[in-house]
Amino acid sequence: MLVPIKQKAEIGIIGGSGLYDVEAFKKIGEVKVYTPYGPPSDSIVIGEYSGRRIAFLPRHGRGHKIPPHRINYRANIWALKSLGVDKIIAVSAVGSLREDYRPGDFVIPDQFIDFTKGREYTFFEGSVVGHFSMADPFCEPLREIIIRTAKELNIRVHSKGTYVCIEGPRFSTRAESRLFKEVFRADIIGMTLVPEVILAREAGICYATIAMVTDYDVWAEKPVTASEVAKVMAENVEKAKKLILALIPRIPKEPLMKYDEMLREALL
Repeated sequence: MLVPIKQKAEIGIIGGSGLYDVEAFKKIGEVKVYTPYGPPSDSIVIGEYSGRRIAFLPRHGRGHKIPPHRINYRANIWALKSLGVDKIIAVSAVGSLREDYRPGDFVIPDQFIDFTKGREYTFFEGSVVGHFSMADPFCEPLREIIIRTAKELNIRVHSKGTYVCIEGPRFSTRAESRLFKEVFRADIIGMTLVPEVILAREAGICYATIAMVTDYDVWAEKPVTASEVAKVMAENVEKAKKLILALIPRIPKEPLMKYDEMLREALL
């Protein structure tokens, strides 16, 4: 069932690889949002949980049809914003660049390095120019809630991490992986954070990522099979769903970022 655009939500969940729905949400309906940037990855499911209205969007589309370099990030963020979302919890699968960030661990990154190449990075492409600060790219109050809740659920979680985002869809060479680990000192590697986090900042949405480690990147010389990665990913998704359900009632209803002040500083 498609519902009218007037159907609003307050919290957005962007599901990454393996996370295409959250069954515990009481489904109200779906909305197909038309944006100035084209279609989002999929229809947005509107649901309810613990008295809160949730908008769920699978980043790659249901059935994982869209590769990371082809995701319409601007349409996704614009669509969630148009539904009233002012807080986003984004879930993604990542590889590890550290021995102690093990497969099955969660990382709540606080920094990123952008190694993407051909994406649309901003909403400000017309007569108005916006230079938004990304010194601290993630919403700190939301990060703190996620970290605290994960620890209470006994999920092995790392409260800091630098996420290096590559273009994809290919994985890194061994030389690239060693560069990211040894020179850039990044902690995890993935393909979907940028420009999603940047666009959320420009839209005034409080954004934090739950990065789920599936395996070690190729620096580690620890080959894994597809079945091993699939097993870890399935376990991660179940933990992510449990964490999301625990998070929702803890997220404040009031805004968590001072967007008006941020916008004044960004505009020339």
